[in-house]
Amino acid sequence: MAVLSDGAAPVRAGRPATEEAMPATALRRPAAPTPPPAPLTGRARLVPLGVGLLVLVLYLWWSLLQWHRWEVPSWDLGIFTQLAKSYAAGDGPLVHIKGHGANLLGDHFHPILVLLGPVYALFPSALTLLVVQDLLVAVSAWALTRFAVRALGAAPGAALGLAYGLSFGLQAAVSVQFHEVAFALPLLVLALGSLVERRWTAAALWAAPVAFVKEDLGVTVAVLGLVLAGRAHREAGGDRRPVLLGLGLAVWGAAWSVLAVAVVLPALSPDGRFAYADRLDLAAAAADPVGALVSLVVPGQKALTWLTVLAVGAVVVVRSPLALVALPTLVWRMLSPDHGYWGTGWHYSAVLMPIVLVALLDAVLRLRGGRLRRLGRAAPALALVVALLLVPGRPLADLVDPAAYRPDPRAEAKAAVVAAVPEGASVATDLTLLHHLVPRAQVHWLGNGGDPAPEYVVVDRLGTAWGGNPPGDVADWSRQRYGAGYAVVRDEKHLVVVRRRD
Repeated sequence: MAVLSDGAAPVRAGRPATEEAMPATALRRPAAPTPPPAPLTGRARLVPLGVGLLVLVLYLWWSLLQWHRWEVPSWDLGIFTQLAKSYAAGDGPLVHIKGHGANLLGDHFHPILVLLGPVYALFPSALTLLVVQDLLVAVSAWALTRFAVRALGAAPGAALGLAYGLSFGLQAAVSVQFHEVAFALPLLVLALGSLVERRWTAAALWAAPVAFVKEDLGVTVAVLGLVLAGRAHREAGGDRRPVLLGLGLAVWGAAWSVLAVAVVLPALSPDGRFAYADRLDLAAAAADPVGALVSLVVPGQKALTWLTVLAVGAVVVVRSPLALVALPTLVWRMLSPDHGYWGTGWHYSAVLMPIVLVALLDAVLRLRGGRLRRLGRAAPALALVVALLLVPGRPLADLVDPAAYRPDPRAEAKAAVVAAVPEGASVATDLTLLHHLVPRAQVHWLGNGGDPAPEYVVVDRLGTAWGGNPPGDVADWSRQRYGAGYAVVRDEKHLVVVRRRD
C-alpha cells in the first residue's frame, strides 16, 4: 500500500519518510511542473466571453449616457485627454491644464499611459479614453471569468466573473471617468490568476508592468512577489527558481515605488518635491503604531470600507494569502489624513476588485475537501448576491432610471460654445467644457496662476468650479487676471466666451 506525502514521491507504508530513509537525490529532485490548465471546450468557452461582453455593454452604455448628459465629475478626464493628445503628437507628457508646460510625470508616475497616444491619434476625443477604460474593465472580467470557469466550472465561474464585473469599485471608477488605474485591472487579474494556477513565470511577467501604472502600485507588486515566493516555496517541490522569481518581483516593485517617489516625481515636479507627500506620514505612524492601527478603522467611514471589501469577497476571501496583496492600497488610504481616500467612492477601490475576487477564487479552491467546503461552494453565488445588493444607489442603477435619460437642457449651447473656439486656439476654461475643448484647442485651467494670456476664455456661470460665485463681467475678470483686453463674443444660457483683443 502506498501513502502520498506532501508533494513527495509515494513511499511504502511503515517506512519512515525521513532523510535517512530517502536517497539524497530524491530530496533535491523538484516536483514535476504543474501541467497547464485544460483548455475550455464546448459551451464553457462561451461563458467568459459572455460575461466580458455583458460587462462591456453595461459600462459602455453608462459612459455614453454620461457623455450624453455632459457630466464632468472632475478635471481628471481633461487632464488625461490632454496627456493622450500630447503623446499622440510626440510632445511627451505635457499637460497645460496642470500649469503651462507642466510635465504630468511630475504629478503621478504612470509611464504606461504612453499607450494612449496611438489610440488617441486614431480617435481624438475624450470619449476615446472612456471607451478604453470600459474595454480594460471588460477584458479583466473576461480573464477573471476564464480562470474561474477553468477551476470551478461554468456556473460558479460565471457568478464570480459577474460579481467582479458588477463590483462597487469598478462602478465607482467608471462613473468618475478615466484614470490610470484602469490599466492595472487586466494585469492584476492575469498575474493573480496565473499565480492560482501555479504558472509562476506568467504571474511575474503580468505583474511587473503594474509598477508603471502608478507610484504606489509598485508596493502592491512587491507584496504580490512575496506571496508568489511563499507559495512557490511550499508548492514548487524544492525548485528554487520560482521562489527567486517571486523575490525578484518583490525587489522590482519596491524599487520602482522608491525610485518614483524619491527621484522621478520630485525631479519632474515644478517645485522639486512629490506633490502628494503630505497624504501619508509614515514617520508619524511608526512613532505611534497603536494609534496608527486604530486609525485604520476609525472613523466609521474607514470601517465601512473594510467591511464592504470583505463582503465583496464573501468573507472567505481571508482564507487566501492572495488577499494580502490588497493591503498596501487599503493601508495607505486609511492612514492618510485626506478623508477623500477613506470611502468607497471614486476610483480608489478599483485595484482592490481584481485582487479580492481572484483571492476569493483561490480561497474556494483551498476550501475543497475541508470542513468548510460547503461554504466554499456557495461563495461565488454569495459574492454575486453581494454585488447585486450593492447596485442600488450606484452608477449602474441609472441604466433603469428614466430620469437619467433626460438630456442636458443646455446641450446645444454647450456644443455651440465648443464650436466657437477655433481649432488650435489657446483657451482657459473651468470644468464644464474642459475635456470637450481639449481635442480642438490648447487648454489651460482658469484656476492656475502664471499661465500666459489665452486667446479665449470660456466660463460657465453655473459651473461647480466657482462655488456659487462666478464672475459677473467675464471680460473684465479676464483682463484683471491675464493683463490683456477681452471682449465678449458669446453669452448664452450662462455660458460666456470672451476673445482677447490683440
